[in-house]
Amino acid sequence: MLSASAPLVLLQHGGLQSLLGKTGLAMLRYRRGPIVAVIDPDNAGAQLVEVTGIPRPVPVVATLEEALPMGPTVAAIGLAPSGGRIPEVVRRDVEAALAAGLSLANGLHTPMADDHELRALLRPNRWIWDLRCEPDTLRVGAARAARSPARRVLFVGTDMAVGKMSAALEMHRAGLDQGLAINFVATGQAGILISGGGIALDAVRVDYAAGAVETAVLAAGAAADWVLVEGQGSLLHPGSTATLPLLRGSQPTDLVLVHRARQQHLLSLAPDGPPIPIPPLSQVVKLYETVAAVACPALSPPCRLRAVALNTARLQPEEARAAIAATRQETGLFCDDPVRFGGAGLMAQLQAPDGL
Repeated sequence: MLSASAPLVLLQHGGLQSLLGKTGLAMLRYRRGPIVAVIDPDNAGAQLVEVTGIPRPVPVVATLEEALPMGPTVAAIGLAPSGGRIPEVVRRDVEAALAAGLSLANGLHTPMADDHELRALLRPNRWIWDLRCEPDTLRVGAARAARSPARRVLFVGTDMAVGKMSAALEMHRAGLDQGLAINFVATGQAGILISGGGIALDAVRVDYAAGAVETAVLAAGAAADWVLVEGQGSLLHPGSTATLPLLRGSQPTDLVLVHRARQQHLLSLAPDGPPIPIPPLSQVVKLYETVAAVACPALSPPCRLRAVALNTARLQPEEARAAIAATRQETGLFCDDPVRFGGAGLMAQLQAPDGL
């Protein structure tokens, strides 16, 4: 529904400097189409690169009214608040955007396409796209993707929000640069907004989640030699249910583990939850390979975890290189930061015989 060329304005209130805004930050980093403005009163007038480190010349403004002369045709909600409910300040900007003749891309759990007040504001030939909807056709998973001839790479994590989508997109970019026939399967709202399609896995009923992944992976594999599947959640997280349906649905030939350098405990927990340590990465590697062996018993050779994508965003460059070297030594696996240093190294690792 969202064309690659549509000029966007991002509704990013308070989200340029926190995980609350991870959807919009991902779009600013990876969307190839135009983003004409970002609305964030907390940072209005600042240079985007100074606030976020993202070298994209997009003005940050305080109000929707300031953004309208820049020519947006679509307003996209760039926030991912806990529970997916729309903040009141964003609701007001959504109403103003629709009244001004813009369409709306909504990645929140709060549905808007059937909201009577919002539909009354919608101009002719404009639309409201609720990304978090189940696919029209659902079926139970049956390990059908194991028969796909495409290499299927699933990105798994030590925690939520550690950069699984970013690692996949960087490797996808590297594969395209090499001329590979390679597809990216988005499984969350940011990935869908960036790529223009995919499945919002957290909107699919659990009985059909593996089947929804399976359908998307089979479609992607029919047109490519490589399929990179965006990961969600973590086996280590007590609130996550996404990893098993992703494993069962994609039947991955390879896994890439994504971890934030120096992180020792889960960060994405409710404040009233107990602290949960992250086991040594060598144990996490064994955990994922053991679960994959059970979830994907038809694969031959069995699925292996081939590399570690290390998120070093909080480190200085020399610290990042040291952390990468330490992770290689700890796990015995190739390690790199694909966001900082590009995804070519990780792609080359997966292309090498036996990932060696």
